[in-house]
Formats: sequence, C-alpha cells, structure tokens
Amino acid sequence: MRATLLGAAIALVAGVVVATPAHAANPIITSVYTADPAPLVVGNTMYIYAGRDEAAPGQQNFVMREWRVLSSTDAATWTDRGARANIGTFRWAGADAWASEVEPRGGKYYWYTSVNGNGPGWMNIGVAVGDSPLGPFTDAKGGPLISDSTPNSSGLNIDPTVFTDDNGQAYLYWGSYWGVRAAKLKPNMIELDGPVVTPQGLTNFWEAPFMFKRNGLYYMIYAANDTNGCVTSSSYACQRYATATNPMGPWTHRGVVLGQVSSTTNHAGVVQFNGQWYMVYHNANAPGGGNFRRSVAVDLLRFNADGTMQRVVQTVAGPPPNPGVTA
Repeated sequence: MRATLLGAAIALVAGVVVATPAHAANPIITSVYTADPAPLVVGNTMYIYAGRDEAAPGQQNFVMREWRVLSSTDAATWTDRGARANIGTFRWAGADAWASEVEPRGGKYYWYTSVNGNGPGWMNIGVAVGDSPLGPFTDAKGGPLISDSTPNSSGLNIDPTVFTDDNGQAYLYWGSYWGVRAAKLKPNMIELDGPVVTPQGLTNFWEAPFMFKRNGLYYMIYAANDTNGCVTSSSYACQRYATATNPMGPWTHRGVVLGQVSSTTNHAGVVQFNGQWYMVYHNANAPGGGNFRRSVAVDLLRFNADGTMQRVVQTVAGPPPNPGVTA
C-alpha cells in the first residue's frame, strides 16, 4: 500500500470526476461507500467531505485510500463529485484515508485529514489546500500538522475538526481512544499557535469531535461508546454533545443527539443550510453495506427554545428538498 507506484496510481484516480446525481433518500450516495462525513456550506451549495470505504464483502478491516466530495443545492438530491484527494496527495504518507474536514480561510480551503505517515507511529493529521471547495488540493505543509511526536498528542491522532471564530481565530480539535485534544491555529492554518491542551467536560468522549456555533454558544458533538444511555454494547457508539461559552471550553455535557446507527462507528457533523440545520452521519444501510462498507446519510436537526438539541430521527426518506429563497 505504501509503494510509490501505488501512490502514483491513486493520484491519477483522484483526477477523475464522477458527477452522478443521487435520488433523495438515505443513504445519499450508493454508487460507492462513503464514511466519516464533514459538511461545509459555500454560497448556495452544501458540500460533504467523506472518505471512501473500499473493503471487499466480508472483509473485516478498513480499506480507505481517497477522500471524496458530495454536493447538493437543496440538501436532498446529491451529486458525487469524485475523489478530490487521496493518500498520494501527501508524499510523506502511505495508507489510511480516514476522517477529514475542510475549513475555508482567505479564499482558500484547507482540508484536514487523518492519514498514516511513513514515519514512526501510526496516524497523523495532514493539511491539503485548494482554491475552491472542489480543489484541486495539494499538500499545504509537506509533513504532518499533528503526529505522535507532537507534545501532549492524543492516543490516536485522528478525526480533526477545525472551527474559525468571528474574530478569525481558528481552533483544532481531534483525538480518539478517549484522548480529546485541542489547540489554536496560526492564521496560516498549517501551524499550531500555542500548546496542545486537554479540553475538560466532554463526558465519555471516545472520538470524532465536530464543533460549530449557534446564537453565540459553542457546540461540540462527538462519538461516545458508554452504556450509560448511549449504546447497549460498547462495540457501537452514539453521538453525545456539549456546549461552552468559550471555544476552548470548559464544556458542559448536554446529552445524546444521535443514537446508535447500524454501523459500529458513529461519525457526524452539523451545518446550517438555507435556514435549516442538518446532521450528516454514516451508517451501514446501503445495499451490501457493513461496518467497513458505510454510507453517508443526512437528516434534519432541531433545537429547543433553550438551545439544547433534540435527538435526531434517523430516516430512510432523508430531508425534504430545501432550495432556499429564489428570485
């Protein structure tokens, strides 16, 4: 998997664009298996950045070599824009295109990825950059942003989420194996601006943080695998959430926002689009799907008057079309 020829072949695949509209239902794309979704709204389009599951039927291991982009202008009908980055994007990496997220800054789009470097240790966080939400994307740093050598790094350095506050300060959260971590980013978006800290208050954190802001309050959703109202078996996970008045916490745990899904992993993101809030997540519900052949789904997210989140109802139909206000 780490061979140079394979990396070159994967790089060629990344250049292929597959624009395939999908019917309005969950999962939103069934032509390939997609996982670990992260949403981003730019103008009148919602994008979802996701890894691709390539495990063969019955294979009990993650096989992930590329990151894809899905897009919609109504949050109901989706188009697969193809692979826009892959492990060949990072010459210092060789395997495992795991969870990722894109954050805009200064007219550029920074793609934070979980990827296995060729050096010591296992998973790293890399950064690619492009001039549009669809790229093309290239390595922005030439090496990992986060690795095992980063002071106070997580037990497993995966699942980056980046949030930029109204004052322009960007924050990076990541981690797994119960090891959530956070740090500020410099304006160039490819260097840490201060020490790595361990946030407080994210009760039963396991992995997959995602941060957003609503009405002046910061929200963090994350995967948990406890059996205290989350799941009945720790082999699965739910999505808990917490709120804070400061982007670095401390956080106050609020409860479960997404229950157990049909895959063992549970990875989600939240976004507002055309006045409506949505949760994107993955499950194993596509034909032939499974724990290593997952697919992205989208459903409505609703808030109570006090700012708490209602538990998301997982549907087969998906959300109704929401094209926004047209002239």
